Amino acid sequence: MLDDNLKRFVAENRRGVLTTFRRDGAAQMSIVTCGPYRDGVAFTTTEDRAKLRNLRRNPRCTLLVARENWSAYIVLQGLARIFSAGNTDAEELRLTLQDVFRTAAAQEHPNWPEYDQAMREQQRSAIIVAPEHIYGGNVS
Repeated sequence: MLDDNLKRFVAENRRGVLTTFRRDGAAQMSIVTCGPYRDGVAFTTTEDRAKLRNLRRNPRCTLLVARENWSAYIVLQGLARIFSAGNTDAEELRLTLQDVFRTAAAQEHPNWPEYDQAMREQQRSAIIVAPEHIYGGNVS
């Protein structure tokens, strides 16, 4: 779980680098736009992305969130929770995707029905990285 200081850091620094693991054990890294959400840090992705396939096979992951100039960062090691059409009630998924947009973009969408339609068409999933271990530097 993120304390208030770490939530504030992630809210102010939304650029992340996610590491998942390929079938052969090799690391696969992805750039994500993220924000603090529930008990961790959240972002969205589409069904066709390697990161989602990897997380479905092995939810263990690492997410680095850093300032733009890399002068401060946090690293969250933990498990990803996936909210997708295959495992989440449609209304819960719609609301979760909206909430993740709000935290990752730090704003309201100008047209929620249009956003909801795009999320369905793009087959988006929401991912929450729940940290088991957190470390980093100079985040205060």
